Amino acid sequence: MADVFRGLNLLETLKESIESNRLSDVKDAVEDLLISRINLGVVGDRGEEKASFMNSLRGLGAGDEGAAPSPASVAPEGVAGYPDPKHPDFRLWDLPPVPDISPFEPEGYMDRYKFLRYNAVFMTSTQTVQPKSVDVFLEALSRQRQTVYFIRLASVKDSEKILEEKKKASLEVLKSKGMAQPKVYLVAPAALEKFDFPILLADMSNDLPEIRAHALVLALPTLTSALVTQKKEAFKALVWAAASLSGGVSAIPVPLVASMVDSSIGVRILTKARLSLCLDDESVERLARQRGMEPTKLKELRNCVLSVEVSKGEVKRRLAAAEKDLATVSSKLLEMAMPRNARSVSRSFAAMLQALNSAIDEMAADAQNILAAAHAKGK
Repeated sequence: MADVFRGLNLLETLKESIESNRLSDVKDAVEDLLISRINLGVVGDRGEEKASFMNSLRGLGAGDEGAAPSPASVAPEGVAGYPDPKHPDFRLWDLPPVPDISPFEPEGYMDRYKFLRYNAVFMTSTQTVQPKSVDVFLEALSRQRQTVYFIRLASVKDSEKILEEKKKASLEVLKSKGMAQPKVYLVAPAALEKFDFPILLADMSNDLPEIRAHALVLALPTLTSALVTQKKEAFKALVWAAASLSGGVSAIPVPLVASMVDSSIGVRILTKARLSLCLDDESVERLARQRGMEPTKLKELRNCVLSVEVSKGEVKRRLAAAEKDLATVSSKLLEMAMPRNARSVSRSFAAMLQALNSAIDEMAADAQNILAAAHAKGK
């Protein structure tokens, strides 16, 4: 499939695809985003820090169903897969550490553990990066695989000074192997919002194909306010594409059929948004548990009815209200939103754009409020 999301602006790229009549590409891309299919390999010693890191990437704690156990239950040289309970096609793969043996063939390790099947690979350690791990990294680069990252997992026992010293030591190992501008990301396994993880995520967004970068953003828990905003913008681009495909650019709009399609895809998008923004009961309760808060305190911050439950009836009600009062959508907004070859159509497009975008705004505001309350408690 052509990657229709490659480019600096997701919405603009989608518009270009619609205007070029590449509708099948857009349909495939919308489906991929709703599924969030992405595979991440995690290399390193199987200790508490690595398990915590894999769990945090999925918004889980050590005792939650589906959490990676510590100690690991897999054989020392085996591979274990951990799907996200909310996004089953977002999977983390626990890979064994690179062996410190001689002679060592990095290509043999990569082939055995099928490095090229992963969208990205994290080379984790709790100590200084090992030279053999650098050999694997350099071999990956030689195979045009840019999405391999060194991560120094912070231990709760380490002071910030010690962490910086170990990070510096790892950078020196990378430089000694000939890397001119090495990067090592310092990550707190149980608190990804700290240290270098936001920087890592930004780098991954630049390195991954655009569709995979957005799939990752939608699958991750709401770690920071900036990530909530990224999710909101990605969903708005998704809404635009869905509105275009469901009748917005058709030559002969059919209101009844368009309305049925709109409500069905609207439910799918908003259900995905509710899970992605961590507004579902399970996510809110888990966050409250992790922060030592009463779940009801956070649940009360869900002001949008769709944050509590996404129902077809509510989606239909919003679509009908938007279509009834299209005056709420400014002509300038529609001119900016519609493809150049379709600005004269259609009410279905305008109603869906207005109804779902306003819903996304309300749900994202709830997510920001819950996140702010949880972080305030954490401080």
